[in-house]
Amino acid sequence: MDSIDTLIIGAGVLGLACAARLAQADQSTLIVEAERLIGSHTSSRNSEVIHAGLYYPPGSLKAELCLEGRERLYAWCATHRVGHRRLGKLLVAVGDSERDQLDALAANAEACGVHDLRALSRSQLLRLEPAVHGMAALLSPSTGIIDSHAYLQSLLAAGEQRGAQLVLDTRVERLDPGPDGWLASGVSAGEPFQIKAQRVVNAGGLFAQQLAHRTAGLPPAQVPPLHLCQGRYFGYSGRSPFRHLIYPLPEANTAGLGIHATLDTAGQLRFGPDIRYLERLDYRVDEQLRAPFAAAIRRYFPGLDCSRLTPGYSGVRPKLCGPGEPPADFVIQGPSEHRLAGLVNLFGIESPGLTASLAIAERVAQAL
Repeated sequence: MDSIDTLIIGAGVLGLACAARLAQADQSTLIVEAERLIGSHTSSRNSEVIHAGLYYPPGSLKAELCLEGRERLYAWCATHRVGHRRLGKLLVAVGDSERDQLDALAANAEACGVHDLRALSRSQLLRLEPAVHGMAALLSPSTGIIDSHAYLQSLLAAGEQRGAQLVLDTRVERLDPGPDGWLASGVSAGEPFQIKAQRVVNAGGLFAQQLAHRTAGLPPAQVPPLHLCQGRYFGYSGRSPFRHLIYPLPEANTAGLGIHATLDTAGQLRFGPDIRYLERLDYRVDEQLRAPFAAAIRRYFPGLDCSRLTPGYSGVRPKLCGPGEPPADFVIQGPSEHRLAGLVNLFGIESPGLTASLAIAERVAQAL
């Protein structure tokens, strides 16, 4: 039976970031991925936004790791030539009734350590974005966009340069602790396999809880509930009317930030995501969503041409909170929490997980 130093389960952005951080020339590191492509789920099905860190409770992991991860990510992109643009984001108060919410968001961002927000009047907003309707806005100059696929490839390349190996079509179905590490059992390319590892990172994303429930010695109470939450996107054909990312204010009593306007690194405009809790994975985008999407978008973009909206793609967030529940924080669960040496579980790493990925990898290294 093969034996390695580090086993990383999941080749999404978190698993690959952990590989890039943990791999060393004198130690063996293996990344296993159940799908036949890296980043097949949440990591490549999102808004591709580098978040500034405005929305999260001060002192939370989301707030701390978003700020740290943002700076690490911009530096990584520059060093590894990953496509990105620091476009800036406008948070728009559409009506006077939303001004207090805008002020509260600015105060929360300040408490989180974000000190570069700029308040804009209606006339200042119109000068920046003539197509946007709003009474006031906040400009977040630290928000940007990233080519998530290029980022995934750069993380993999960095890990491989340090000796990590990637095996696709390989699903770990059980973890058992032993006197000299962990025994991972599963199926690879249709054949059963087993491998021993000194330390294990469960970066399974949407499937992390499944594996955790099959980890011997891990109490069920240590595994938080998983809530699958779909977010759907529509593309917008033709030239974008915006130069910045455009966000409405977060929706009250929902798990999302509202249907916002984002640009990819090629300048293509898209709108989304919405919020839909699921019983099982579903990536479909129904054409009939065009009307409710258009109604939400027209609040801040009255010149929307509905005929230019086309169904795009969707992603699914691994949320730890259900409908109507308060937002949950990231869970980085290491030996100090579950008392199992050499194991880290990552649960509920939704937005801003992409932004925070390098900072999360650093916390995983510390936990191990």
